[in-house]
Amino acid sequence: MRRNHTNSFAMIIIGILFFIFGFVTWLNGSLIPFLKVICDLNEFQALFVTFAFYIAYTVMALPMAHVLEKTGYKNGMVIGLAVMAVGSLLFIPAALSANFIIFLVALFTLGTGLTILQTASNPYVVLIGPLESAAMRISIMGLINKSAGVLVPILFTSLILSDITSFSSENLALVDTKELASRLIAPYLIMAMVLIGLMIFVKFSFIPELEFEKEDSYDKDTIFHFPRVVLGAVALFFYVGIEVIAGDTIGLYAQGLGVENATALTSYTMVFMVFGYLVGVAFIPKLLSQEKALIGSALVGILFLLGVAYSSNTSHEISEILWGWSSIPTLPDTVTFVALLGFANALVWPTIWPLALEGLGKYTAQGSALLIMAIAGGAILPLAFGKVAQITGDMQSAYLVGIVCYFFIFMYAIFWHKKSSW
Repeated sequence: MRRNHTNSFAMIIIGILFFIFGFVTWLNGSLIPFLKVICDLNEFQALFVTFAFYIAYTVMALPMAHVLEKTGYKNGMVIGLAVMAVGSLLFIPAALSANFIIFLVALFTLGTGLTILQTASNPYVVLIGPLESAAMRISIMGLINKSAGVLVPILFTSLILSDITSFSSENLALVDTKELASRLIAPYLIMAMVLIGLMIFVKFSFIPELEFEKEDSYDKDTIFHFPRVVLGAVALFFYVGIEVIAGDTIGLYAQGLGVENATALTSYTMVFMVFGYLVGVAFIPKLLSQEKALIGSALVGILFLLGVAYSSNTSHEISEILWGWSSIPTLPDTVTFVALLGFANALVWPTIWPLALEGLGKYTAQGSALLIMAIAGGAILPLAFGKVAQITGDMQSAYLVGIVCYFFIFMYAIFWHKKSSW
């Protein structure tokens, strides 16, 4: 009974951390069109926001795994929150100078803090209960994470752009660039204070350390001898790429189509991800296995990508079917399909993690770090998407590059997660 109480308390704290992950991560979707204006960037340059943030996961994941081995998972979380607070404070000089390079340094620092938090917290959720229901627990965390993703673009638009009737180049041209940039100071200062408070809370809370057997059943020397993990990292690389493309480029795409308040549109993608997570919570593992959920995610994702590429950018029919009964503004069909990618993506992360970490024992921290490194897909693939859109001059068709991402996810679901040796 006491163990269940302890596990529940740990899950609550991890849930708070997942909310922070979502808040900080999905703020990028609003920052991209905002910084594009105040730093006078083209679409390709603006996507360096995602590159600076997500490349931190690749650069810092293995060093952070060694930090966890030295400090333990709980103290590692405290360190991660402290680094994130520093990253938030760096937004102050960035905003005062309206310097894009300083913004990128601040984003990299935030990503570094998140790297250690993700490396520590995901194994907790996987291993704190039965492995076959791990995807359901991660789906619960995903609900919390994406709820923050729904809120943050709305908060960003209402707090920072409250006195601007619509987010367009014409309206923003009427506002001084440095004055516009300075609006970021107060939100990021508040974020730093919240992170420091949470750091103190985690430090003095009781979170049990994960315990692993000294020996395991595998005769392996390094984490790279586990195909299940290595190939899981490959699948996650492509998954995070398409997830970030869906969440962080929808505002940029809609802005090009003249849709008003484009900075808030990441919320649409997050809402559909929440629906996807609800499916995971309701049906895994009772009615839907983790493998089948992953297969379905890949196939539905390809279907929605075809919808993005070949539907109308003037018609609002799909949007009206989905929420025409409400007061929510409708979107062009092609933009609606970008948002629907959130539904297809929702269960990929929750299902790959337990499939990849199964049976790692003492190698769990290294396996987690390898999977976290795969978040680099969010840095590299959106840039590739942006370059394709720039070369072709057709952002709508550029979304078809995501089919490659879903192909690798499908391969992991069908074959790769079963490999125990090379």
